[in-house]
Amino acid sequence: MDPFARIELQQGDLTEMVVDAIVNAANNDLILGGGVAGAIRRKGGEEIQRECTAIGAVPVGGAAITSGGKLKARYVIHAATMGVGGRTSAADLRSSVAHSLRIVEQYRLKTIAFPAVGTGIAGFPMRECAEIMLGETMRHLRGSAPGEADTDDGGAGSSLEKVHFVLFDRGALHIFRDVLRAMKRAIPSVRS
Repeated sequence: MDPFARIELQQGDLTEMVVDAIVNAANNDLILGGGVAGAIRRKGGEEIQRECTAIGAVPVGGAAITSGGKLKARYVIHAATMGVGGRTSAADLRSSVAHSLRIVEQYRLKTIAFPAVGTGIAGFPMRECAEIMLGETMRHLRGSAPGEADTDDGGAGSSLEKVHFVLFDRGALHIFRDVLRAMKRAIPSVRS
């Protein structure tokens, strides 16, 4: 299956997504404070924070999974792209997205929804975020390990059927669309 057909870009509220997992733009202490994490805590309930507290700190660039609490999503994957009060780097964003996708495979999840990780409180540039997140997603769906050339196997080994990027505003949506269009021109589609 063409991996581009499995990616959907939309404007909306991540916490309303009916998917196997949503991704939280997390700090490495897994403290659900402001931004996306705060919205997840408000809608999902305190049990998500309790699970995060039980997990404890994770390395920056890592990820952890909890239940979705009262959310419509079954799970929350916490992509730790920064320390508390810190900033997000390209390497940490790339690593945490790749780690999140590995967790997806461990749990054999079929649907996931990402926000523009690191672009809010952490101040990461939106276009670079789109390039990294869409790039890592394409590598995953095409069956390549991070840093490897695409294998072009159509993601036969991936459990993912749909990857949603749920953007907060129209500006972010337009940037993600531009980056995805550029990727489509650069990467030949896989035959179905």
